[in-house]
Amino acid sequence: IEIATIITDGELNIIAEGPNLAINVADELLDAMDDWNTTHHTRSGLVERVKASTIDHAEAGRQTVAFIAEYVEDSIAPLCGNSVWNDRKFMEKEMPEVVEHLHYRMVDVSTIKELAKRWYPELDRYHKQGSHLALDDIRESVAELRYYRQQVFREK
Repeated sequence: IEIATIITDGELNIIAEGPNLAINVADELLDAMDDWNTTHHTRSGLVERVKASTIDHAEAGRQTVAFIAEYVEDSIAPLCGNSVWNDRKFMEKEMPEVVEHLHYRMVDVSTIKELAKRWYPELDRYHKQGSHLALDDIRESVAELRYYRQQVFREK
């Protein structure tokens, strides 16, 4: 029900923040959300943004791929974030043009988090704010990946 995009360089510096779009969906889909999603997305204002939005999945896909294409050539950029396989699966169905523009590889911060937890148990856990809004979540994923880069993937 929401998509946002951030472009970073290989050093995790933010180059650009793209469209942050609430996607209009049928009321039945919103009504079918579980309690956790209903509570959090109502409290954050996302449900109201979705209801007020005139943007559908197709338009969100067009705007997103147009933004990415301004900064990154076709098939170069990996999808990056926490549990991004889920995002990719959704986009394959609803926004295939976005997936087609991205590289087939992904950088899943959740995988790095799980490996660090197992291989570096003494490492302090990275704490997120957890607003569960798309742009905030992406910013936090970039910050979390920076943390693991500094703490685990140190320069020799």
